Amino acid sequence: MLSVSIDDIRQAAVRIAPYVHNTPVLNSSLINELAGCRIDFKCENLQKCGAFKARGAHNAVLQLSDAQRAKGVTTHSSGNHAAALSLAASRLGCKAYVVMPDNTSAAKIAAVKSYGGEITFCEATMAAREKTVLAIAERTGATLVPPYDSAHIIAGQGTAALEFLEQTDGQLDHLITPVGGGGLLGGSAVAGRALQPSLTISGAEPSGADDAFQSFQSGTWRPQLAPNTIADGLRSSTGKLNFQIISDLVDDIILLDDKSIVEAMTLIWTRMKLIVEPSSAIVLAAVLNNKARFAGKHVGIILSGGNVDLSALPWNAGHNIPLV
Repeated sequence: MLSVSIDDIRQAAVRIAPYVHNTPVLNSSLINELAGCRIDFKCENLQKCGAFKARGAHNAVLQLSDAQRAKGVTTHSSGNHAAALSLAASRLGCKAYVVMPDNTSAAKIAAVKSYGGEITFCEATMAAREKTVLAIAERTGATLVPPYDSAHIIAGQGTAALEFLEQTDGQLDHLITPVGGGGLLGGSAVAGRALQPSLTISGAEPSGADDAFQSFQSGTWRPQLAPNTIADGLRSSTGKLNFQIISDLVDDIILLDDKSIVEAMTLIWTRMKLIVEPSSAIVLAAVLNNKARFAGKHVGIILSGGNVDLSALPWNAGHNIPLV
């Protein structure tokens, strides 16, 4: 039995509605022509905090008791979940203690601080993140709100796909989301299978951080060991709970290299005038690098976030990608 149901996602949608945006769905005729298919973009880069993570964070904090909120919440995150939890905590009257790896982008650090989160830095390893956050939870009594490996988080993230499928009136042939921790892909898979059983559902993952792909292919959960990708939001290990849902409901995981991700990011910035981060652009890269597979299809992709360090844009960092 799945740990998250469509009813959980529907209830989360009602619960978080006063706190998050119903984000728009956009498309580009030029990108459709380049891709050879129709692509609808669900713009979670325009969400509160600039990422879909606002959904799961609010859903989790809203289900805490007053006593739990009085002691605060804590998490570890490379950025978007940290910002989202900090915002949700501040709006709902509690403190957020956030553990961030020491290689986190300046933009995401600034976002957490702006929402009132108290940051503790650690080494950029999952072991260091988990050790540090557990120590903070023990010291403060704060409730741990995991960035992805949580039924409340998965249900909240699934509301993005719930909205998307309603906005597209069941017309999608294929749904693609990024996969890092797996909250968005897992929640989207639950929503997709319930609302449109024939929908093909894929995750897009960097080849330099391919633990979800390896786990999916082997049928056994494998942790992320040494991620090396420009897509900083996708460097985390896929959660065990998330992997169970993905392995049951998702059709496949598509791997992309960093060059393809940057090319897709450039295209979205220049043609759609949307600011997206590499972790978000990977979904378009999945289509552009597999044109025969998607030819003539109606493809829905979720642009997961738009939090970018403007001082370190990839096309200014030796990737030699032309601005077209």
